[in-house]
Amino acid sequence: MKDLTKSEMEKIFGPGGLLAKHHENYEYRAGQVEMADAVLKAFEDKRHLIVEAGTGTGKTLAYLVPTVAAALARDQRVIISTGTKNLQEQLMEKDIPFLQEILPRKFKAAYMKGRSNYACLYKIDKAADQPILEGLDEMDYFEEIRLWSKETDTGDRGELTHLPERLPFWSRINAKSESCIGQKCPEFERCFITRMREKAEDADIIVVNHHLYFADLNVRGNDYGKVVPDYGSVVFDEAHQLEDIAADYFGFQVSSYQLDELARDAHELPIPDAVAVSGITRAIARITGFSDIFWSRFRHGRGKDGRFPVAKSEFVGESGGESQPTSLGEAYYHLDEGLERLEKAVLGFAEDIPEVESVVRRIRQVRFNLEFVVLQSEENYVYWLERRGRGIYLRASPIDVSGILRERLFENIETAVLTSATLSSGGSFDFIQSRLGIENAETLLAPTSFDFSAQSLIYLPVRMPEPRSPEFAGMAAEEIVKLLEITGGRAFVLSTSYYSMNALFELVSSRVNYPCFLQGTMSMAGLLDRFKNTPNAVLFGTASFWQGVDVPGDQLSCVIIDKLPFSVPTDPLVAARTRFIDENGGRSFFEYSVPNAIIALKQGVGRLIRSTSDRGVMVLLDPRLKTKGYGADFLKSLPGAPITSDINDVVRFFESETTEAARV
Repeated sequence: MKDLTKSEMEKIFGPGGLLAKHHENYEYRAGQVEMADAVLKAFEDKRHLIVEAGTGTGKTLAYLVPTVAAALARDQRVIISTGTKNLQEQLMEKDIPFLQEILPRKFKAAYMKGRSNYACLYKIDKAADQPILEGLDEMDYFEEIRLWSKETDTGDRGELTHLPERLPFWSRINAKSESCIGQKCPEFERCFITRMREKAEDADIIVVNHHLYFADLNVRGNDYGKVVPDYGSVVFDEAHQLEDIAADYFGFQVSSYQLDELARDAHELPIPDAVAVSGITRAIARITGFSDIFWSRFRHGRGKDGRFPVAKSEFVGESGGESQPTSLGEAYYHLDEGLERLEKAVLGFAEDIPEVESVVRRIRQVRFNLEFVVLQSEENYVYWLERRGRGIYLRASPIDVSGILRERLFENIETAVLTSATLSSGGSFDFIQSRLGIENAETLLAPTSFDFSAQSLIYLPVRMPEPRSPEFAGMAAEEIVKLLEITGGRAFVLSTSYYSMNALFELVSSRVNYPCFLQGTMSMAGLLDRFKNTPNAVLFGTASFWQGVDVPGDQLSCVIIDKLPFSVPTDPLVAARTRFIDENGGRSFFEYSVPNAIIALKQGVGRLIRSTSDRGVMVLLDPRLKTKGYGADFLKSLPGAPITSDINDVVRFFESETTEAARV
C-alpha cells in the first residue's frame, strides 16, 4: 500500500509517534500495533479478517488508521459499521476529527443514520395544519422542532438532547422511507436525507450502524436501489451482533403499528374526487376493523410481552379431509381483501399525487409480507410474533443467515474486517465464522494492555443450588449482600432475565444501606449517569447493561452475574436454529448454545476493567461453571484473572486496594 507501510504503523502508534505527540492519554499498546498491522495487511492482500480486541487494546484507532490509509491508497470508499448510534457519534465527534488533524494526508468522512432519525421538512410543514398533537407540552415541543428544522444543518433528532426521548408525534414528522415521496417532494433539494447522501457521496469514509448497513444490503440489486453509496470494503465494529441483525433485515415483518399508520396515511391522502374518497373511506374502515380482529386473535394465550412461535395450522385447519381457514385465517383473508380494495381505489391517482404512489407501494409490501407469513411455504424460515407493549409484530426470519451473508456480502467485497471484544469461544473463531458464513478469513486475538492477573479476581461461591432450584434466588441474594458489604456497593448486578433482576432487587435492596438502582425505572442513559454520580451505588440490570456500558474508575469495582447467559430455548428463533443444527447432524448445545453464551458472558464481565488503573472482582453465581463439563470452556474464555471460591480472598483483594490507596 503506497501511503502507509507496516513500519509506518509503528511510527504512528509507537513511542515518539503521531499518537504519542498528539493524544493526551497516550499509552504504548503492543496489541494495538499488532491489530493495526493485521488490518493493514488484510486491505493489502484483499482478504477478510476477524479480530478479537479486548478492552484495553485501543481497537478503534487500530482499525481507523489503516482503514483511512486503504481508502486513500485505493481511492475507494470504505464503510465503517458500528453496533450502536452512540459509537457512531464517538467516531464522528472524537476519533475521526482527531485523525483528520494529525494524519499527513487529508480525508473526508461522513455518517449516515436510519431515516427515522431525521426530520422531514415536508411533513413538518404539513403537520402545522393537521391535528397530530395532544396537549400543550406537545404543542410546545412541535414548535421548538419546527424552528430548529429551519436552523439545523443535519436535521438529526440526536441534536435535540433536551427533549423527551419519546415524542409521540415524531413518527408523523420523521423522514422514514415508507412515506417518502422522493424526488417529487417540493423540499427534495433542501431535504436532510438528500444532504446526508450528498456528503456521503463525497466521503472517503462513511460511518453507519449495523441496522442501516443491512437495510442497504437487503435492497441492493432490487427496485429500491441502495441506501448507502457504493464501497469496496467494510469494517464491522461490535461484530458479535451481526447474525441477529442480519436475520431481521433478510426476513419479513408486518406490525399492528404498520397497518395503523398505513390506514391513517391513506385517510389523509389529498384526493379531490369525492366518489373516490368515499370508496377509500370504506376500504380503510374494512382494513381497520379486520386488522383489530386479526391482531386480537393472536393475543389468545400470549398475554404478556415476549416472542412466540406462529404455526401454519393457526391459519388453516382440516375439516372433513379438506383444508379450511381458521377464524384467524378468515380474518387474514378479509384484511387482505380490504388492502386490495384500498389499492384499487387509490391506484388511479398514483401518477398525479406522489403520496398515493408511496401508499400503493406500502400496501403491496404489507400484502406480500402477510402472505409470506401465512402461507409459510419457505422451510428455511422460522415464523413467529413478538408482543411489545401495545404492539404486535408478525415476523418470518431466515433460520441460517450464513449462506445469505456469504453470497450477498463476503463474496462481493474485497475486504471485510470484523472486530469486537468478544468474538472467540475457547480461543477459537470457528463459531462466529460458521454462523456468519465467512470463509478463509485471517484471525487475530489481539493482546490487551490490561494485567487482569493483578487488576482483577474471579469469585465462584462454594455452594450454590442449580439455577432452576427454588432456593437459587434466596441464596444468590445472600451472596450478593455479603459481597456488597465487602465492596462498599460500587457494583453491577447483572441478570439474564427481567424476572431474576426484579427478584434480586427486591431481596437485596432492603438489606443493604447502599443506593440501589433498577433498570426500567428511568432511561438507560439517565440510570447510568445516576450510578456514576452516586457514591457506593448498586445497579441491577439485564440485557441492556451487559454490553456497551463504560464506567471506568473505582465507582464500578464489582460485577455480579447471576446465571450463565444461555439463550432462552423456547425463543422461536433460537429453537429453530438449534433444531436446524441437530437435524443436519450437529450437536446444537455445544455448537450453538455454549459458544453463544460464552460470548455473551464475556460481554458482561467486560464491564469491569476499563482502564489500566481499574481493579475489581467478577462474581459468577452459577454453579454450573464447576459442576458441568462445559463450565471449563466458559472459564477458559474469561480474562486471565485468579479464580477463587474463598470469600476471604475477596476481602483481602479490597483490603489491598485500601492499603494501596493509603500509600498514594
